[in-house]
Amino acid sequence: MANDRLGSPALTRYEPVMAVTSIRPEKLADAVARHIQELILEGALPPGERLLPERELAAKLDVSRPSLRDALEQLVERGMLMTDANGACYVSDKIGKSIRDPLMHLFDDARGRFDCMEFRAVVEAAAAGLAAERASEADREEITRCFGKMEAAHENGDMDAIAATDGDFHFAIYGAAHNVMLLQVMRSLESILRSNVYMNRRNLYEHRRDREEQLAEHRAIYEAIMARDAAGAEAASRQHMVSTMQTQREIHEEEQRLEAAIRRLARNELLATPKGKR
Repeated sequence: MANDRLGSPALTRYEPVMAVTSIRPEKLADAVARHIQELILEGALPPGERLLPERELAAKLDVSRPSLRDALEQLVERGMLMTDANGACYVSDKIGKSIRDPLMHLFDDARGRFDCMEFRAVVEAAAAGLAAERASEADREEITRCFGKMEAAHENGDMDAIAATDGDFHFAIYGAAHNVMLLQVMRSLESILRSNVYMNRRNLYEHRRDREEQLAEHRAIYEAIMARDAAGAEAASRQHMVSTMQTQREIHEEEQRLEAAIRRLARNELLATPKGKR
């Protein structure tokens, strides 16, 4: 029958011709580059860290040195790695610098500091919710470890340790959210965010505000994440930042009033004939 022949109207109408292409296996160097890139993006290899020497790294990854060298060259071209004069490979901070550098003067005025807190309120609530849903057992152990260190710092009344462990706690949550974009942005801004945490804590410490209330707010976040209560973790994180912003605004207003009073008292030093002596 005519309709049974290859290329007949029946076949061409109902069976589209598919192009046959060969399936090529991924080059070993490409697979190695992808593996290292994933470790960088997931935060397992943070910016500034030096990789093992080529011979040791090739043995660790169980690949040949030429394949590893090819992979590392790919990552250098992508800006993920950088090399020094001695040929050592480091994780690049190129992505972080492109985000962070324009914001380095964020704390030059109060508005910038409050903008940072508003940013944290949005991102940290989302991160806490994701962490409650996605945290692995290793993530949960790290969050627990960080919260325990924060409790110990509060017991000792060590303000520097309180601020440092506060930052560690939040960065453990960012990692546990398992969102590469979120983690990379927050790591890029790490120095800015830790500065914001330190300044907030210092203000509370100097103005003798209730540090136990701050610890209780962090405990609420921690317990919600451990209970895998995403909505509760989001709400607790948001409430923590709202409370922090309110307290910081009150402190800022007090400082503004004090500065105005000091300026009024010092005005006589700027006048040729002080008022009342004319």
